[in-house]
Amino acid sequence: QVQLVESGGGLVQPGGSLRLSCVASGFTFSDYRGNWYRQAPGKERELVASVSSFGGSTNYADSVKGRFTISRDYDKNILYLQMNSLKPDDTAVYYCNAFLSTGNLWGQGTQVTISS
Repeated sequence: QVQLVESGGGLVQPGGSLRLSCVASGFTFSDYRGNWYRQAPGKERELVASVSSFGGSTNYADSVKGRFTISRDYDKNILYLQMNSLKPDDTAVYYCNAFLSTGNLWGQGTQVTISS
C-alpha cells in the first residue's frame, strides 16, 4: 500500500525542539521530491521545507530558515524534519507530502503545539 505516515508531534515549550518523521511505504521516497507542509487553524496550508530526489538540494520557507532542517534516511525510506528554536507561530498540523506519478500523496498529519 502506497502511504505516508507521520509521527513525532507534540506539545513543546517555546525554544524547544522536535523531530518529525514520515515513513513511506509502497514506493521509494528518495525517487521523488519530499515536502513538509503545515496548516495552522484558520490559515492555508503552507510549504515549510522541501528536499529534491536523492537529497541534492533543500528549500525552506523564510519563517523557518536557520531553525528547521529537512533530511532523508535512504535505507529506512523516511523523511525527517528537525525543528529547533520553536516558536508559538510554529503551532500547526504538519503534513508530509510527495508528488508521485499517480498524483499528490499526503500523510494524515501530526499536531505540533508550541506553548508555555
